[in-house]
Amino acid sequence: MLLKNGFVLTLDPALGDLPRADVLVENGKIAQIGPDLPVTDAETLDAAGTVVVPGFVDTHRHMWETVLRGVLPACTLDGYLAQVIGAIGPAYRPEDVHTGNLLGALEALNAGITTIVDWSHCNNTPEHADAGIAALRAAGIRAMYAHGTPAGGEWWAYSELGHPADARRVREQYFSSEDDLLTFALAVRGPGVSRPDVCVHDWRLARELEARISVHVGMRITGVHGQAIAELDRIGLLGADTTYVHANTSTDDELAMIKRTGGSASVAPYVEMLMGHGHPPITRMLAQGVTPSLSIDVATSVPGDMFTQMRTALAQGRISSFGDDVDVAFAPTLTHADVLGFATLAGAQACGLADRIGTLAPGKDADIVLIRADDINTMPLVDPVATVVTSADTANVDTVIVRGEIRKRAGKLVGVDLARLRADAERSRDHVLRSSGMTPPWLQQN
Repeated sequence: MLLKNGFVLTLDPALGDLPRADVLVENGKIAQIGPDLPVTDAETLDAAGTVVVPGFVDTHRHMWETVLRGVLPACTLDGYLAQVIGAIGPAYRPEDVHTGNLLGALEALNAGITTIVDWSHCNNTPEHADAGIAALRAAGIRAMYAHGTPAGGEWWAYSELGHPADARRVREQYFSSEDDLLTFALAVRGPGVSRPDVCVHDWRLARELEARISVHVGMRITGVHGQAIAELDRIGLLGADTTYVHANTSTDDELAMIKRTGGSASVAPYVEMLMGHGHPPITRMLAQGVTPSLSIDVATSVPGDMFTQMRTALAQGRISSFGDDVDVAFAPTLTHADVLGFATLAGAQACGLADRIGTLAPGKDADIVLIRADDINTMPLVDPVATVVTSADTANVDTVIVRGEIRKRAGKLVGVDLARLRADAERSRDHVLRSSGMTPPWLQQN
């Protein structure tokens, strides 16, 4: 397959930006990049008028919640935990997890997100986990499935319950190949929401299973105090295999611990400001040498696209450089190019996949997105990075390719029965809301 005459942003320092270039894909990998490639025997996609970028990487999203889209548009973190994790989550059936994961994965692909970390904490039974994995597979997205606990307050209130042993079965049954679109991780709870001995149990399990680790830290939650990263350091659990999500209230010393131990970070700036997790620590992370990745977090409150996160990160990161003294020049260093890197290469690094994705270069997997630069909200093209970060939205995502397979073409998802998906989503929505006593008045009347 030959992508012809696009403005290619490789994000590879050795290749740079190519104003009019072709990308040749062979057997799911990028074979060549350059102007006027002499290829005559490939399927050709006209990329003229588009900006060609690596697929976006979302390093933390609770996919099962997608059928609850917008149920809590202006809530607090405490409110979310009480209503979604405590009340709604236990009402989920395996088929509801399947529908949420499928809807969320297809939404991600539609928005140019080719890789996602499914932070799956509604594994109420083994069948729930099976259903979530099956949905990711069916969507054709690249996903790191982060196996978590069941929903319910007993798993999240200084819990004494260790991570479910079913993680061993899931690892063995679904994740034996090292060259699959789906990879395995453990979504652990960490200090403050589980006991220290539980943390030790969970980290040991993850490392026994050779799984990457993702953990929420540094969130402002009523009744949860202390420094989670420092506690993990104290008990010897920090490592390069771990992604620390949020870290809003983490100290600068704790952020330095992430750097020292080779870990990675995921920031979800929109939801963190909306729900009151705390100020997104983007510039504080950068000051400690930690490059954050970006994530959506929850469809209950947040739009499922990376454009929102990039713009929010850029604006919040820059205003955080503004001091109180108006006589001191306002000179922030964070740029739009930085946040595009957060959404691509930094995400790949956080997933341990930087050798496969995150930049466009020969030998890497062909996870590629074409964004129209000739639409009403993106033309005329001046700065292609700015077009992607500050002008474009999901409607401008023309083509999405995952390891050489086209998942969206000419602005439409390929092979998706939207009518059936909508019916399944509405059926799941009705069940989980009615079962948890949260049905909105308008739905009660229908």
